[in-house]
Amino acid sequence: MRLAFLGTPDFALPTLNALLDAGHELATVYAQPPARSGRGQVVRDSPVAAFARARGLLLRTPESLESEAEIAAFAALALDAAVVAAFGQILPERLLQAPRLGAFNVHASVLPRWRGAAPIARAIMAGDKESGVSIMRMTAGLDEGPVLEQSRIAFGPLETAGSLHDKLAELGARLMVRTLRDIEAGAARERPQPAEGVTYARKIRPRETRLDFARPAIEVDRRVRGLSPHPGAWFTAPSSRGPARVKALLSQVEAGGGEPGEALDAALLIACCEGAVRLLQVQREGRAPQDAASFLRGFPLPAGTRL
Repeated sequence: MRLAFLGTPDFALPTLNALLDAGHELATVYAQPPARSGRGQVVRDSPVAAFARARGLLLRTPESLESEAEIAAFAALALDAAVVAAFGQILPERLLQAPRLGAFNVHASVLPRWRGAAPIARAIMAGDKESGVSIMRMTAGLDEGPVLEQSRIAFGPLETAGSLHDKLAELGARLMVRTLRDIEAGAARERPQPAEGVTYARKIRPRETRLDFARPAIEVDRRVRGLSPHPGAWFTAPSSRGPARVKALLSQVEAGGGEPGEALDAALLIACCEGAVRLLQVQREGRAPQDAASFLRGFPLPAGTRL
């Protein structure tokens, strides 16, 4: 089919690549405009934009798709369908209706649970035991459209947002290719989302990233893993130069008791208001991630240290 693809971050890349491998015609790839990132705040293409340039695909990076000119240009592409994966903009309804068959989205949750911006992080932070991918027809409402395909995966107590992200991105790519094949064959079936079980995955706010060891260990652990590796949950640790900011990237719940934030041993077992968390991977500002043992060789935190 003749398609437009709209996506921006790493999550979208497996789907874009799968569409090309399946032989679809990519009329245009849309991505968010280049943005400043990294310590030097260098202007960089998004992962999708960089991929499109490298493959010689026609690329557009408009600030918005809501103008009459952008909607007209999109309609002029004479598309069979549009495929959307983590694009990062609200798309106007007229644009969604422009392709002959409509617009279809890869969403990283089992809808109607976790509609919105941060479904992977929110699933882990809420203590869900499974996640998945939904392929839905896009409508004016936020992730409210009918679902064509869904697949679930279970995850364990050491799953992070990063590791789950990669699994769901690959799963979403496979589901989208299968969905388009069924649409082309006239075999696709759409079903409305149930009214029960709707939850919203609001965007992660900066104030949510600071760890509070006065919370139960199970909540601290979920926050660590749900925010890993980006933006990363953090705490401060004493150093000769004053409080040092450290990200916690992986943890597990263990038995233990003490004052919240107290190191219960010399191997990053930290007391919470209920139980304790063992920090397994951490990252100092400006440094690469390290396992606990490597970190402690250069930054010892003996028992009794307060974080």
